[in-house]
Formats: sequence, structure tokens, C-alpha cells
Amino acid sequence: MTQTLAPKPAAGPRGPAGRDRYLDLLRALALFRVVLYHLFGWAWLTVLFPSMGVMFALAGSLMARSLNRPALSVIKGRLRRLLPPLWAFGAVLLPLLLVAGWNPLRDPDLGGTVWVTKLLDYVVPVGAPPYPAHLGSDSGLLETTWPDDAAGPLWYLRAYLWFVVASPLLLRALRRAPWPTLLAPLALTAVLGTGLVRIPGETGEAVTDFAVYGGCWVLGFAHHEGLLAKVPRYLAVSSAVLLMAFGLWWALGHQGPDGWDLNDIPLAQAAWSFGAVVILLQYAPSWREFPARLRRLRKLITLANNRAVTIYLWHNLLITATVPLIDQAYNLPFMQSDSASAMLDSTYSLWMFVLVWPLIAAAILAFGWIEDLAARRGPRLWPTGGEGR
Repeated sequence: MTQTLAPKPAAGPRGPAGRDRYLDLLRALALFRVVLYHLFGWAWLTVLFPSMGVMFALAGSLMARSLNRPALSVIKGRLRRLLPPLWAFGAVLLPLLLVAGWNPLRDPDLGGTVWVTKLLDYVVPVGAPPYPAHLGSDSGLLETTWPDDAAGPLWYLRAYLWFVVASPLLLRALRRAPWPTLLAPLALTAVLGTGLVRIPGETGEAVTDFAVYGGCWVLGFAHHEGLLAKVPRYLAVSSAVLLMAFGLWWALGHQGPDGWDLNDIPLAQAAWSFGAVVILLQYAPSWREFPARLRRLRKLITLANNRAVTIYLWHNLLITATVPLIDQAYNLPFMQSDSASAMLDSTYSLWMFVLVWPLIAAAILAFGWIEDLAARRGPRLWPTGGEGR
């Protein structure tokens, strides 16, 4: 069944530039969960809270609101906000990779002149920016997989870029045929996730990411357009629960190397994330201000939203940086006994968790202001107030 939707007026109850504090809370929770997942590697976190689906849905909602302006100017504005923080991250990461011994000319995945064009993904992430799978030695300060830890999350920027570019067409399709547009990404994920069609290499990864999270991005559109509000809550929630149950059932029979990690199971990830986002948006209270029980966290949540790109870009590299810092504790005089070393071994991940937050705060101070310049605002070191993006 299809229906035509009239475009939703730009000015809602919060005004044209108003913030929905509930969506701000969801974004902050999503970022926190991403840091926890990359720190501890607990597969069950992908089931507890589907952070990437939530982040794409929120970005889709903001994109739909912006598309009340000319599409080309909106796309340029989104890319302008995305690229300078990426350039700053690449300006640090690439020299680290080169100093550590990466030679793009000898990389088997980047041989010949191809490496030049691939490195341009650090300028505009049309594809996932390249990095070596392993670097260094087993006796070095870091695990040899540290480049993957540092640069692996950059796939999100590639997916975000393509969603932004496709948004004018996706929004037009949603307004003309909402239900087919909402469900098409799930159908494409089913085709890819069941192996009916296989697309090799990075192209396959990009198409899979677009399909898995495309439904969440379009759900953000549907939330902004008021489509979800027109569906009776009992019907939306019950359908979402059934879809999530299917996702868990599929994951049960198709677990990857990390068990219940939905990141390794595209169809389960798509179904679980879609259903969870439907429920979260159906119960969205549309806060103009945080309720009393959350007001003490207002500044922290506002900071996370104002520095979301910085936190996402830098958090995994900073998690990696905690390892050589904590290792220095083994050299302290009072740590020379076997019992002291064993105690540090048993609490190592906890100390990583404690240490990474000051490092993230330092990255916000050092690089976060670039987000302000990219948004054509005055630079701020610690933006805990104001409307944010």
C-alpha cells in the first residue's frame, strides 16, 4: 500500500532551530555504547543498544529537516561539516602509519598507482580510507592490529557520505511511496545477507552497509515527516518486536566468530536495528528541555552532541593509546611483585575505561573546535551549552 505525504513544515513546536533533547540523549547514549563496545568488545552490547542504527536514524531526521532548503546547498553543508574533522584525524593517523613502517607502494591491497587514489578517501571518503591490516611486531608497544582498531570505524563516514548524497532522492521516494521506501533496504539486506547475491570486495561492503542501515536512515525521514506518528502505536510496536525477534532468530543460526555480535550478521543487524529504532521513535517524547532527573547530565549530553564527530573519529585511536600508557605502570617500584602485576592484569580493561575518557576530553579540546569552524561558528573549546548542531 502506498500513500502520498505532503512535506512537513520546517518549523515545529520547538521553532526552526530548536533541539529535541530526547534525540540528543539517544545520540549521547549511542556514542557511549560505541566507546564501550570498542573498549571491551562485548558482543551483547550490539543487542542491548543498536548504536549505529540509532545514529543513522538521528542523522536522517536532521537531514530531512535540512532538506526544506535547496538540496545541493544542504549536501555541501553536510560535507563541509564532515570533512575538516576527517582531515585533522588523517593528518595525525597517516604520519603515525608511515612512521610505524607502512609503505603504501608495497601494500598488496594498494599496489601500483592505485594507492594514490585510495589515499584520497582520507580527503573525501567515497570509499573507506585505507590502512594496513597489521603493522609493527609482537614485541612492540601496541598490538599489530592497532591500525585496524584506529581506522576501522571510518567506514561510518563512507556510509554517511553516501546517505547524504542519496537523501534528496530517498526523501522524494518516501513522500511518494512511503512503505516501499521504508522496507526496500530490509529487502536488499535480505538478498545480500542470505547469500542470494554476493558482491565482492569494498563495493560489496559499501552496498551492504547502505542496505543494513538504510532503513534506519529512512526511518529518521519518516519520523521528521510525521509518517510514524500516523501508524497506531500498538501496530508499530508489535510489528517492530516481531521484526526484532526475527533478527535474533536469524542471528542464532548465523553467528560469526564473535557469537552474538550483530555487526557480523547483516540481516540480523538490519532487522534488530530497524525494530529498535521504530520503538525508540514511537515513544519519542520530544523534549524541549531535559526532565528533572536528567538535568544534571545536561552539559555532558550537550557536549557529546556538539562534539559527536570528534568523539567518534578519535575514540578508538585513543583506546589504543591507553595500552602503552597503562603498561608503564608495570615499571613502578611498588608494581614489581607478582601479586601487584596480577592485580593490574585482572583490572587492565577497567583502567583502559578510566583512562580513555580524559584522553577523549583532551581530543575534544585539541580538535573539537574544528567542528565549529566547519559549521561556520566561532570556535569553542568545551561547548556544554547552546543549541549545538
